[in-house]
Amino acid sequence: MTLGDVASVNDGFEDSDVYNTWNGNPSIAITVYRVGDQTLIGISDAVHDALSDITAELPPGISLVVADDDSDIYRARMDLLLKNAFMGLLLVLVVLGLFLEFRLAFWVTMGIPISFLGALLILPGLDVSINMVSMFAFIIALGIVVNDAIIAGENIYENMQQGMDFHKAAIIGTRQVAVPLTFSILTNVVAFLPILFLPGFLGKIFMVIPIVVISVFLISWIESLFILPAHLAWMKKRPASKLGRRLDHFQESVDRRLQGFIRQRYQPAITQIMDHRYLTMAIGMALLMIAIAFMGSGRLGFTLMPRTESDRATATATLPYGNPLSQAEAIREQLETAAHQVAENNGGDRLLNSIEARINGNEVKVFMHLQENGVRPVSTTEVTQLWREAVGQIPGIQGLAFSATGRGPGGGSALTVELSHRNTALLKAASEQLAEDLAQFQGVSDIENTFASGKPQLSFKIRPEGRSLGLTARDLATQVRSSFYGAQAFRQQRGSNEVKVMVRLPEYQRISEYDLEQLMIRTPAGDDVPLLQVADVIRDESASTINRRNGRRTVDVRADVTPLGKTPQVIAALGKSVFPNLQAAYPALDISLQGRQADERESLSSMVTGGTLALMMLYVLLAIPFRSYSQPFVVMAVIPFGVVGAVIGHVLMGYTLSMVSLFGIVALCGVVVNDSLIMVDYANQQQQKGLNGYEAIKQAGVRRFRPIMLTTITTFGGLAPMIFETSRQARFMIPMAISLGFGILFATLITLVLLPCLYGILEDIKMLFTSDSDHQTISNP
Repeated sequence: MTLGDVASVNDGFEDSDVYNTWNGNPSIAITVYRVGDQTLIGISDAVHDALSDITAELPPGISLVVADDDSDIYRARMDLLLKNAFMGLLLVLVVLGLFLEFRLAFWVTMGIPISFLGALLILPGLDVSINMVSMFAFIIALGIVVNDAIIAGENIYENMQQGMDFHKAAIIGTRQVAVPLTFSILTNVVAFLPILFLPGFLGKIFMVIPIVVISVFLISWIESLFILPAHLAWMKKRPASKLGRRLDHFQESVDRRLQGFIRQRYQPAITQIMDHRYLTMAIGMALLMIAIAFMGSGRLGFTLMPRTESDRATATATLPYGNPLSQAEAIREQLETAAHQVAENNGGDRLLNSIEARINGNEVKVFMHLQENGVRPVSTTEVTQLWREAVGQIPGIQGLAFSATGRGPGGGSALTVELSHRNTALLKAASEQLAEDLAQFQGVSDIENTFASGKPQLSFKIRPEGRSLGLTARDLATQVRSSFYGAQAFRQQRGSNEVKVMVRLPEYQRISEYDLEQLMIRTPAGDDVPLLQVADVIRDESASTINRRNGRRTVDVRADVTPLGKTPQVIAALGKSVFPNLQAAYPALDISLQGRQADERESLSSMVTGGTLALMMLYVLLAIPFRSYSQPFVVMAVIPFGVVGAVIGHVLMGYTLSMVSLFGIVALCGVVVNDSLIMVDYANQQQQKGLNGYEAIKQAGVRRFRPIMLTTITTFGGLAPMIFETSRQARFMIPMAISLGFGILFATLITLVLLPCLYGILEDIKMLFTSDSDHQTISNP
């Protein structure tokens, strides 16, 4: 007798509750990852090349479709960044060509590619690859790195205009600014250090930025002090070509108008400003306080990371554990029907590419793969909202969430509240109450209570009758498990796979509780008795997941907020009314904000610590060239005013403040200090020649107006293509560019207006501690 005579032998797959469909048809998803030094584009190209050969060998009715290719996003972002980098470089060259002699502008602009190429030689040794973040770091450096070359080149050009020999002008002009230029490089390096030591996942993403920027700065330092002067020293006095002479004539005309503006407008204005320096400072302080109050009011909003729209909309339904597969399939069909309805009402094939669905146990996910941006008539966010409305309420599920964002730090729930208590029943009631309270807030949606009541479970307790027959609890458990789950007889090797041979009841005898009730149990004596005669069946639940923090059971209540920037206002309202009421109703209940809010706390704490240390280092670096303990405070006092420009920029561009915005504000500190350092250094030089402090700072403003203006315009010009970029691929990085670009615009106004006032006020303070005969005074304000 063979095994086949007494049992049915089936060669098949293990039972699974994972089920995929593509456009309504059963499907299998295969994910391909890169390994080692392989590149994303290389893997994508290799897979697409292999698909044609694989498709030719497939039987009829089976097809291969590329559902998600990350290399497309990578290519789009790289093209975007390269385009913006080229446009920024062109704008820098045009701006410099307007205000400096065009050959000088060319050599100054050449400092950008020289610095970039030099940095590219360093970055492989620092384990930095060319990716979206590192490319964005180059764009940030694009406008800033040329500042040092502008300072050196403009000073050399000034000496040339005074009739000095080109070789001598290059040497003397470089020596005059070597010290302030060196320390301006160092202050830029210090300003980016807080980002380098950022903890958590944000640190892993953004630590590339300071590495790239600092590498570029260090190469530009060498280029500005050694390479650029050598180029300028060998320039001809006049261009030889007719076109060159015309460009030279045009540039001289622009420069004359600029010099006329400085003499006729700025110079009288700075005199009046200095005469009323306390009033001017009061106005500046009022603007700063208004900006800070506006940020603190929550009107501008704040979020951890900007959200980037994906090319697919996602719906996720969570069912209670133990629900049959048929119910999951019914919900999948309901979600797919609503998705088709949205597509039909909004462009059809111009909107929807395909629909993918995945059933994994008690979770149903449906993906609407949309046409690329620019082809579809509505955005992914709008599609998601329409889809949510078309689906409506689904009874009998634990949660339903919709998402329009892709993978990455910008995704996830906007709000995560963690509840903790030792009493599970009380914790369940509190989480349900919090979910109901959140539903009352306008703009709050996709509320999810992660408290899982558990999987339905049948427990068996052996009866005295069973024990009298010699049965033990172990015997009972083994026979029930072997009958329904199966007993592994042995493993068989088949090629590279190991196949389990399982022995169990046929499927038609293990599909319902009736089959369990009719199960016969074999006693040690060899007799068969019904299960219910030797054991009691107890219906209960087993916890599906148990989360604990510090030994206490926890549960998360998550929700999305629209718009995302209003999350702080929702949190403030929760802290004012909802949380106190919960803690009053449920004593000993602990409430904390986790998820994005925990990441925000961690990042902000690190930024405060890093920013404080950076400010201390800036003070030390400024005190060295100034040889003063008080003047660094004058320069650093300008830093907070850059925040005003960053806030104005976010309001004008319609962006919410985020951690990326704060990174730009931190980096802005070094750029702002540069212009102030150059002006104060020149004023100190004039004081050493015998001028009083008031006249020295006014002359410094007039003399340094052109380089300060040029560094500002080139910095903004280098960032402008990214700031005004409309592609959704760029939204991830635009807030940092806005903070830097608009911050430097406003900070320049502060440098040219408030810095002289601060310098004059410092002179007033000095006069209080010295005799009047030691100083020449000007009219009191």
